[in-house]
Amino acid sequence: ILLQPIASKRSEMWRAAVLLLLTGCVCASVPEEPADRATPSDGYCSWITRAQPHGAGGRREGFSEFRLRVEGDPEHYQPGSTYRVTLYATNPAYFRGFTLIALKEGHNGDQEEDYAGNFQIIDEEDAQFMTNCPPAVTESTPRRRTRIQVFWIAPPSGSGCVLLNLSCKPQYGETTDKPLLDCCACGTAKYRVTFYGNWSEKLHPKDYPRRANHWSALIGASHSKNYILWEYGGYVSEGVKQVAELGSPVKMEEEIRQKGDEVLTVIKMKAQWPAWQPLNVRAAPSAEFSVDRTRHLMSFLTMLGPSPDWNVGLSSEDLCTKECGWVQKVVQDLIPWDAGTDNGVTYESPNKPTTPQEKIRPLTSLDHPQSPFYDPEGGAITPVARVVVERIARKGEQCNIVPDNVDDIVADIAQEEKEEDDTPETCIYSNWSPWSACSSSTCEKGKRMRQRMLKAQLDLSVPCPHTQDFEPCMGPGCSDEDASTCMMSEWITWSPCSMSCGAGVRSRERYVKQFPDDGFACTHSTEETEPCTVNDDCYTIPCLLSPWSDWSDCSVTCGKGTRIRQRMLKSPVELGECKEELEQMEKCMLPECPMDCVMSEWSEWSECSKSCGKGHLIRSRMITLEPQFGGDLCPETTQRKTCKIKKCNQGGLNSDERKRRKEDRKKRRNKQGREESADELAGCKMKPWSAWIDCTKLCGGGIQERLMTAKKRYKNAQVTSCKDRKEIRACNVHPC
Repeated sequence: ILLQPIASKRSEMWRAAVLLLLTGCVCASVPEEPADRATPSDGYCSWITRAQPHGAGGRREGFSEFRLRVEGDPEHYQPGSTYRVTLYATNPAYFRGFTLIALKEGHNGDQEEDYAGNFQIIDEEDAQFMTNCPPAVTESTPRRRTRIQVFWIAPPSGSGCVLLNLSCKPQYGETTDKPLLDCCACGTAKYRVTFYGNWSEKLHPKDYPRRANHWSALIGASHSKNYILWEYGGYVSEGVKQVAELGSPVKMEEEIRQKGDEVLTVIKMKAQWPAWQPLNVRAAPSAEFSVDRTRHLMSFLTMLGPSPDWNVGLSSEDLCTKECGWVQKVVQDLIPWDAGTDNGVTYESPNKPTTPQEKIRPLTSLDHPQSPFYDPEGGAITPVARVVVERIARKGEQCNIVPDNVDDIVADIAQEEKEEDDTPETCIYSNWSPWSACSSSTCEKGKRMRQRMLKAQLDLSVPCPHTQDFEPCMGPGCSDEDASTCMMSEWITWSPCSMSCGAGVRSRERYVKQFPDDGFACTHSTEETEPCTVNDDCYTIPCLLSPWSDWSDCSVTCGKGTRIRQRMLKSPVELGECKEELEQMEKCMLPECPMDCVMSEWSEWSECSKSCGKGHLIRSRMITLEPQFGGDLCPETTQRKTCKIKKCNQGGLNSDERKRRKEDRKKRRNKQGREESADELAGCKMKPWSAWIDCTKLCGGGIQERLMTAKKRYKNAQVTSCKDRKEIRACNVHPC
């Protein structure tokens, strides 16, 4: 249904046209809510149909936050038929209050005859009939909503055109609403929060991260209005930042626990890897928490990863009602919000801190063309999750004594059971609560209990019967009764078509709201598919391409290489030449290849160390390349083998032999003197050579140096001749 703004001298009105013709049409107008809802002094309910001016700037030009839809979008209504009417808001907008009324065209509601058809309440937690205008439907509890439903029973034949008139007060996700009133409820209430992650490749196909998608550990609390975990328009704390960027709840939990009495319960759930799995494979995670009069707000957050700093969650959801009771159930679809600490625009953008830090804001479909949620038409982002908060118990004396079904003592409101009993008419009871769990967990007989509350005893002389009831039972799986009490949620909206052009399929899901009492598994399907077609004329497009394939393996097993990906041309060649590329190549880098040690050739063998008798020969080689990246180690650099020239004479040495040995000793003394002179070069005593410094390059040829510096200078040393010495050698000569 298209909403169009229509300017008026007295107000700005937003009209949604639903053409339901019998002899005319049914229109839905959405004016802004009157400033005052006090009981009018003129006309029956005509004050509702007149929108009072609120001043300029109440709405954004051309932005359609609210839609009114009649089930089936019929062109005509059938007299007496029942239609489901739905009001829903587009994220990030929501509403707290509304008024819905059905008028005959041309009438303003001054008389009872002006109204067409009748409304029927579906959920008393959401809607009720107005006290001072019975034909109109309004909210039962002023809490945040994005969707409500009621039944409308069409008027009899001859009623003509009908106008569905809706007024609501919009709220936007730019700032978090604070609770309107202090809580007046008594006792405590216990809730179960269940998180349904719908972030999947099927619903969010653009750039979906297949390998690392997950939800981080969920962290939250039930708390007072003096503590805000996070809110739209505010800045994140360090704890929220660590959840948003790293998925770590540790700092956030520390911050929550430091708030002391401002917090009643810390809410935690484990991380979900992968982000989505069918509910019959992995149950949705849940946690339980409590609230009381001072700590009646509930907040939580969880990161969708990988992402720059994107999260979903609830902020300060008020579970206290204006009738001094506790909200029965909250169902909220969630879209991601940006924590304002990282500038990334895609799931796997590199870290890029936002400086200065920005405020928390909801993501929109127009943030950036590279965003996975981008829509050039600015449509609503498909929700990535749904959270369900359900009341499961209440403790302590309750002070809600309003005799209605908005907030009953039972943990789950249901139609009062039509059983024959002997309850006197002077005893006013609440509905029976659901049966408790069986006291026996086996097939042995046990018992279970239900209870109700005595609301009023009109005649004290007439006793009122019991408020508790018991019946026999057995453990789960032992009952012979029909296990048909499985309750399913409504279907989630259809996913986008699997094909961007031509015939494909789409799917939708639902979840189990209540499992059978006797422990049987639900057999109802949680997913269904149907064929869909996008652009029947797509065969005229010359470049109809398949999606890109995954990247191939790197062309090498180590070092630098390349990899490719491909796509196919699906449209016939006859339609024309397609100039789009069908193959892409990019560089890839794997760990460096191992490089083994490289040695020089062996030197010649030395002369025998002895001139007679047994001696040894020596040869050596040098390391030209040290092993790198796990290559083979270097082998030995020196080898030795024995030698035997001739037997030495046993008697005295002849003169030639003595002369030769004398010359050898002289040579050795000269050599030793030269070495000592190196240490005391030109009157200088030198230090030993230093170790070789690191090579200037890892590959491709570098140099190494080592130094010899003067340790001591003698008095007769010449300054020019007593200098430090330096040696240079090549290193890492292997190619890169």
